[in-house]
Amino acid sequence: MNPNRYHLTRITAGRTVQHGWWGSEVIARRKFSAWVGSYSAIPDTRITLADEETGETLTTWPSEA
Repeated sequence: MNPNRYHLTRITAGRTVQHGWWGSEVIARRKFSAWVGSYSAIPDTRITLADEETGETLTTWPSEA
């Protein structure tokens, strides 16, 4: 298991302010939900979960239209 496979990023006002990496997609998705709950009230915040092995963006908040 790659401990840095799932990368969570929080950007506020165009600046990266927080990162997190996990080897488990299940744990990374739980963290994503927790971050949305904790930081969604901050204006101009974007949270992204990506799979670093495939380069795929798994989910974002707010979701893209």
